[in-house]
Amino acid sequence: MTTRANDRTDDSLIALRRILRATELFARDLAHAVGLTPTQLRVLQIVAEKSSTTPKTLANQMGVSQATVTALVDKLVQRALVERIPSEQDRRQINVVATAQGHERLADAPDALQQRYVQAFSRLADWEQAQLVSSLERVADMLDAQDLDASPVLTVGDISTGKSLAKK
Repeated sequence: MTTRANDRTDDSLIALRRILRATELFARDLAHAVGLTPTQLRVLQIVAEKSSTTPKTLANQMGVSQATVTALVDKLVQRALVERIPSEQDRRQINVVATAQGHERLADAPDALQQRYVQAFSRLADWEQAQLVSSLERVADMLDAQDLDASPVLTVGDISTGKSLAKK
């Protein structure tokens, strides 16, 4: 490889490391501020946005399996931030609803890293958005990560358990 190619490789690895580091720092700050992982926060946000939602709807919206959502909701139920309530229309169906404590926790949460990303991304021109998505998908392919279960949440932890790899 030429020196220029080596420099570009190093530059790309540095950029990836900065992204990973930003997600680690955000996860740590979030855990310190409100005691939640980024993925748990996102589930709580989705539940609070809707008056009530089903685990299946949550899984579809987050792009993860229903088992992953069940584990995340379990953690939030344990913390009394959401509760499961039988549907009035169909008793076999369970709805997830944010508690008053859950709404309070959301009010105390810092600006989510992915919200900053979404705002900056939405300001890009269409062609820039398409180019960026294409580049990121290519990076995922290069890392053999195209088939991993992933939600649109910037976190470095195991999304099925809601445990962040960044610990205090």
